[in-house]
Amino acid sequence: MVTALIHSRRDPAGVAIRKAMDDLIGQEEEDTWPLLQEGHLFHETDGRLIHEDHLDESVKADRIIFLSRHSSVNPEPVLTVHVTGNFSEAAYGGAPDELSAADPGMMQAVLQNLIRYAPDGYRAGYEITHHGPTDLTTPSFFVEIGSTEKEWRDTEAAEAVARSVLSAVPGDFLPLIGVGGTHYAIRQTVIASETRGAFGHIAHSREAGTMTADRVRRMIGMTGAVAGYIDRKAVSTKEFDLIARLFEELQLPLVTEGMLHEMGSVPWKTWRQATTLASGIAQAPVLKNHGMERDCALSVIRINEELLNEALRCGKEEFITALDTITPSFRIVSGGTVALPAFIGCRESEAQLASDLITLCVQQITKHSHAVVEGDRLIISRERFDPEKARKLGVPEGPLFGRLASGQAVDVGGRVISADMVTTHVLQEITIPGLERIT
Repeated sequence: MVTALIHSRRDPAGVAIRKAMDDLIGQEEEDTWPLLQEGHLFHETDGRLIHEDHLDESVKADRIIFLSRHSSVNPEPVLTVHVTGNFSEAAYGGAPDELSAADPGMMQAVLQNLIRYAPDGYRAGYEITHHGPTDLTTPSFFVEIGSTEKEWRDTEAAEAVARSVLSAVPGDFLPLIGVGGTHYAIRQTVIASETRGAFGHIAHSREAGTMTADRVRRMIGMTGAVAGYIDRKAVSTKEFDLIARLFEELQLPLVTEGMLHEMGSVPWKTWRQATTLASGIAQAPVLKNHGMERDCALSVIRINEELLNEALRCGKEEFITALDTITPSFRIVSGGTVALPAFIGCRESEAQLASDLITLCVQQITKHSHAVVEGDRLIISRERFDPEKARKLGVPEGPLFGRLASGQAVDVGGRVISADMVTTHVLQEITIPGLERIT
């Protein structure tokens, strides 16, 4: 994997970054820098980098990283990365409606380093896809210092960029395309810094309403994307529906920020298998990850719905937290429901997961209520306020009923009525085959 590092002698930021790289390489052993171990070459141009069309025909490499300055009408100290391309007119190099090949994994690795090494006062992030060159078939991206002459010549910023590039190593990333957001793609930056989601081409909100199947197809192809993200707050409902429909037509899964967080390190094919299974159980399901992180064949594990509901009633948050301590699984949420009586886990451990879930439910119920296990039956004893008993004792309906129901005593005509006097004992039985053996 040979990386070509390109700068223009006319660009003060590019020159500063190149010098900082030379200094770092001279100060440290070569094996300090992962990029050098893969192979690299430096290339200097005379003109502006945005006009370097066909560069990959003359510079033979597996990846191209442009070292450049960033300009803005609203200048601020920034370190940025982005892939090149034009969604419409070619105001700053390249050709109209043309996209270069992206390198989402390496771009994410550099971005994460920029966030780590950015000097005080600098912000690091993605930029949306823009400017030339737009015809590169070799994966490439720009890494830039902005936004004024002061920052372009800032040696500390140049060293931060140089260090970020030389030490970048793509991780276990998930290549994505994105639609929506401002020039600095704030939500996409957060996603790439906190999850495996690594963006290639990102379209500004102004492009959302002009998206076509052909344009999205090219974004996918030039990114190698396996899924797409829409910044829902940055586009209108009409635009969101249009883009989501295009994704669906092109069989590109739509992911959300929350979904990417839940996914964690779960392999993409395993996650897709889980979402397919969940879709057969509930409408518009949401997966919650409880310890799943590896590739495996999945299956659905169903438990007694009454048992689960009783466990949740005894303490939802406590039960959900406890799910992280048992055999890994996905919890299925739909329509605001905390959990459906069906979980997804590895097929090889489905018996253990089923046992763990039942045991956890029983433990939760027995901890917070009077309950015993007798054979295959869980018997729950509860005391409930009985309105009929209260009426017979002369308690008028209204606030006094509420006080009695909450366990307080009330005074009716000089007579004290305690909560025990208006309580009925109710037994509830839940039959679970093999319960005595499991617990």
